[in-house]
Amino acid sequence: MAASDKSNTLKYSIWAIAAAVVILILIVLVKSPTTTNTNVDDSPVPFSLMTKLSSVKQSVFDEIGIGSSTPKPTPLNAPALTSGSKPRVVYIGAEYCPYCATERWAMVVALERFGTISNLKETHSSLTDLYPNTQTFSFHGATYSSPYFEFDAVERYSNKPQGSSYALLDTPTSEEQNLMNTYDAPPYTTSSNAGAIPFIDFGGKYFIIGATYSPAVLQGKSYDQIADSLTDPTSAITKGLIGAANGITAAICGATNNTPSSICMDPTISSIKSSF
Repeated sequence: MAASDKSNTLKYSIWAIAAAVVILILIVLVKSPTTTNTNVDDSPVPFSLMTKLSSVKQSVFDEIGIGSSTPKPTPLNAPALTSGSKPRVVYIGAEYCPYCATERWAMVVALERFGTISNLKETHSSLTDLYPNTQTFSFHGATYSSPYFEFDAVERYSNKPQGSSYALLDTPTSEEQNLMNTYDAPPYTTSSNAGAIPFIDFGGKYFIIGATYSPAVLQGKSYDQIADSLTDPTSAITKGLIGAANGITAAICGATNNTPSSICMDPTISSIKSSF
């Protein structure tokens, strides 16, 4: 065989091998399962999801009442917490915190009854803490508009590990830090629970420390599964989440002196507030 023939044969062999390798790679890629990262932080909450949370039927609120939410907001005899002429609601939590993750669902439902949240983001609790990977929202960077009260949220840490803790996110003002130091401590809570989050102050009239319903009911549930369950009053999620939202609504009404009456004078909310 001539040298040129041998050279061409070698070239064709190399091309054939290369083509076979490419085809094999393509087959592997096509047959390999696609994995989806369900924990994409900082994704805007879809309009469809916000609609579900802001349009819970009044009949569901009324049927649930306080539901399985416990403990309820606690009365607080403190100086009025205001911003200008409006009462002020202050939330302090962290993205990694599973109890904050749980309570935020109820907070969002309650807040949407009085105004509008903008720039709310999807996130999840820590992957290694109790009740790991609870799907939730982050108030970091969000804004709130209501004619009845001001809402200020502080997410102190992200859900991203950094050293032995988590990456810093928001820094509370000196006033906000003083609220926690004063009311998230004895005699308002036990020594073992001091500093627990979330901490929520409703105009200096009520406060919440920790989640007011069990994080267990949200475990393994997607955003839509949680939101879709809110049409079913028999759901454990609805009993906890809507019960907590009603309790938060009643605490807000206490801070706003029952304004607006269309919400605050509802028999269900009035009954809950009188039980605090």
